Amino acid sequence: MASLVLVCFIAAGGYLYFRAFSPDHGKYPVRGIDVSHHQGQIDWRRVAADDVAFAVIKATEGGDHVDDAFSTNLREARAAGLAVGAYHFFTFCRPGADQAKNFISVVPHDQPLLPPVVDIEFGGNCPQRPTPEQLNAELAAFLAPVEAAFGKPAIVYLTDEAEQAYAGRIPARPLWLRSLLLQPDRGDWIYWQYHNKGRVDGINGDVDLNVLQGGPAVLAALSAPSSGSIAPEAK
Repeated sequence: MASLVLVCFIAAGGYLYFRAFSPDHGKYPVRGIDVSHHQGQIDWRRVAADDVAFAVIKATEGGDHVDDAFSTNLREARAAGLAVGAYHFFTFCRPGADQAKNFISVVPHDQPLLPPVVDIEFGGNCPQRPTPEQLNAELAAFLAPVEAAFGKPAIVYLTDEAEQAYAGRIPARPLWLRSLLLQPDRGDWIYWQYHNKGRVDGINGDVDLNVLQGGPAVLAALSAPSSGSIAPEAK
């Protein structure tokens, strides 16, 4: 009985640690979230008041899907004073060129935005797994027109699993790494997604939490209309 109580105590402590985890604020002062329609209606002014400086918002998926909350989230997050950007969920079942057309047709080109993001992950994707060579070719077909349209290098989001499968074999771009509770074991990242069940005022339920590598000046540079690359310093 005592051992069961101990196990429950340890499990509860681990859960509370997970819920409360946050990287050192002095080292990573710029906080952000990524959202889609799954977060429902968002009160962006409350979000902005809860130590959130940027939001990367799902725009598209595959060759024809558009997130139905994208335009509202983009407009309201910008109005609340956040730096905003858009991401595309890259499916393994459609040519990269088709997916680029979808993203470019949905995301506005006439307003300041964070660099476009392409999301590479296995969860929720097609069951087929491209070889590294196949993914490299399709990603290149996506990135070329997207970067030409938005005038800045794209950022590639990788989950742990996708990084293990494809790291070093995809086009070299700034990275957004998912590493829950642990700092990424490499230093060449722009965003670090450290929590997938975070809580932010203005959002009902869980939301992904992120930090930027760098301070407000880096965030401003990423948001500015520019064809220059912003490379993080390795830590």
